[in-house]
Amino acid sequence: MYRVSEFAEKAGVTVRTLHHYDRLGLLKPSGRTIAGYRLYGDRDFARLQQIVTLKFIGLPLKQIKDLLDRGDLDLTSTLRMQRRLLLDKRLQVEAAIRAIEEAERSLSSGAAPDLAALKKIIEVMERQNSMEWAKKYYSEEAQAKIAGRARTWTPELQAKVEQDWKTLLGEVEAAIAGKVDPASPEARALAQRWSELVRGFTGGDASIQQGLNKLYADEGNWPSTFNKPFSDETWQYIKKAMAAHKTSCA
Repeated sequence: MYRVSEFAEKAGVTVRTLHHYDRLGLLKPSGRTIAGYRLYGDRDFARLQQIVTLKFIGLPLKQIKDLLDRGDLDLTSTLRMQRRLLLDKRLQVEAAIRAIEEAERSLSSGAAPDLAALKKIIEVMERQNSMEWAKKYYSEEAQAKIAGRARTWTPELQAKVEQDWKTLLGEVEAAIAGKVDPASPEARALAQRWSELVRGFTGGDASIQQGLNKLYADEGNWPSTFNKPFSDETWQYIKKAMAAHKTSCA
């Protein structure tokens, strides 16, 4: 067992940090001396490592406390979770670096700043920031699978998917405006393309699909920064077309 100053020195943190974590209930000392001084042991060192890593990833202290206070997480589980979150963070950083490198190349000739390149940096950063909240809808297993799929998700593929969705949504809106029957072959074909694009994200994985369903069922709790990519009218139309397609295939 170590007194707070000894423990702080061994762990590479300040005494003030340990006092702060104690007040928050995030890292309580394992014991105290007769005089009331804090005492820390090996288990405290392991918990401190978890706190520092999760804080580095970007989790707020309150969320870290709630996470570590769960009784079903042992050290092996938390290390696996930390590795997954760090891999996810690396992918985000790599995407941001690629966008910045493109902007640097556009300036290498001494030309005026390429606004399109700068805009891409902003879009990459905002996309990552705006989607952090969505992770709560996915299980740990699903998040790991999404991170794995993201490693093969290139900027070119992202641009293609965005364009495919934009084209499809435009055609669905045109079908609604033209009062095309959702049960018609044309509408059923739109529904099939919709399902294929969703499958491009889920990879056909049930756990990812379940998280996606939870996300869209909880619209009332979405952050104000997130804009729904399609209208309720569009979604209702596609659901009817999907049902008609399913019936026709039965």
